[in-house]
Amino acid sequence: MRLIVTCAFIGGCIFGIRGRVGYNPIKISEAYYCNDSFLNQLGINPAFNLLTSSLDDMRKENKEIHLMPYGKAITQARASLGITGKIDSTNVLSRDIKTCGPAKKHNVVVILMESMSASLMQTFGQNERLTPNLDSLFNHSLAFTNCYSAGIHTNQGMTAALYSFPAIMSRNLMKGTVTPHRDGIPTVLKRYGYHNLFFMTHEAQYDNMKAFFSTNGYDDIYSQENYPKNEVVNSFGVSDHFLFNYSLPIINKVSKSGKPFFATLLTISNHPPYIIPSFFHAKTSKPETQIVEYADWAIGDFLEKAKKQPWYKNTVFVILADHGKLVGNSNCELPVSYNHIPLMIFGADIPTMKCNNLMEQIDVMPTLLQLLNMSYKYNGFGINAINCKRTKAFYSADNEIVGRDAKRCYIFNPSMNRSFCYDVAPNGKLRQNKNIKQFSYLRNYVFSMTQTAEYTTRQSRLH
Repeated sequence: MRLIVTCAFIGGCIFGIRGRVGYNPIKISEAYYCNDSFLNQLGINPAFNLLTSSLDDMRKENKEIHLMPYGKAITQARASLGITGKIDSTNVLSRDIKTCGPAKKHNVVVILMESMSASLMQTFGQNERLTPNLDSLFNHSLAFTNCYSAGIHTNQGMTAALYSFPAIMSRNLMKGTVTPHRDGIPTVLKRYGYHNLFFMTHEAQYDNMKAFFSTNGYDDIYSQENYPKNEVVNSFGVSDHFLFNYSLPIINKVSKSGKPFFATLLTISNHPPYIIPSFFHAKTSKPETQIVEYADWAIGDFLEKAKKQPWYKNTVFVILADHGKLVGNSNCELPVSYNHIPLMIFGADIPTMKCNNLMEQIDVMPTLLQLLNMSYKYNGFGINAINCKRTKAFYSADNEIVGRDAKRCYIFNPSMNRSFCYDVAPNGKLRQNKNIKQFSYLRNYVFSMTQTAEYTTRQSRLH
């Protein structure tokens, strides 16, 4: 009898610690129920906050990075971005972006595709025809051929593309004992009267998404908790086609309110374990390529249905990847296919043209808002690719940071304190170059931008 009582007591304690019977234990995100961060924080135990805050600071990925002195880094970062004038010690990159004439309040739909490396598209040399829809769209869009993701994780792709903040190696910038505040596309559009929606396939608390997006500009968030249980296909929730079909009537309803809308859809199917719906018949034989075919089909199917809606002609669409994946053989310490991603913008008032200049996810916000002719206060790391030419780019993975331009690629591993240098051939191939002095300007560039991002992160936590 004692054994039974003991087992029941231990089981009750474990259940109490987990807080739920779902795939993941209960997390801070579950306490968030509105857009007021103060009210959301009231539901979190202060002792729990203190403990998790201490544990967060001890995590390896959250340790402070020391690449160069903050003063030197900030000075160089501001110069790289063309920022002059007085420095705000908290928002060191702050500047006012002003446009002439009225804003174009087009609806905006952003689709962030899971793991869609540019190398998976025929446009970029893929031998198999995996992405006919994306390849066709790329030729009828404002398309960027040389775009790079900020990091190699979904949370990094979202904070970069939506909030213009770069990745800092393996760190998750959406998490924290107190959910971080970011200004980005959602917060700017909200000030212009937009209704903002976010659709994800998985649980809302994954990567602290519900808390982060509720705090940073989104009005409505739809996740696995909103979908029928029989549509959940794996631990990452529902399939892409269900997500798109679910979102369409909601978008239609919001569009009838008279407000412009901003809808963000995050796909997942191109992430293992691959679940290919039984109704979809792929042309290739391997699951790794079949799932890419399916993901491309789901995008095409959604757009065909969207074309029939009254809001379609007044909508700007942005399609890009959250990050890439390894395609083919590894060509260096951080294979280019992990970060080289497609980016296309099309729809209302968007010109059809190809841009071959360097482009980053952090540039999406200033570029999109320029296309919408919107003025705003900006503290991000990106540039407006419509009016400016990016000459250098920087990005990272869990263990490396990268600086590159049209001719050279510099990779640095902080834990090893080791540099890797490559020349970039006209066809994009990398060739090792041991003359590190030729890469000093890229080293200074990526060090200064990464160190400034570190400073900005720590200042936001203090305030």
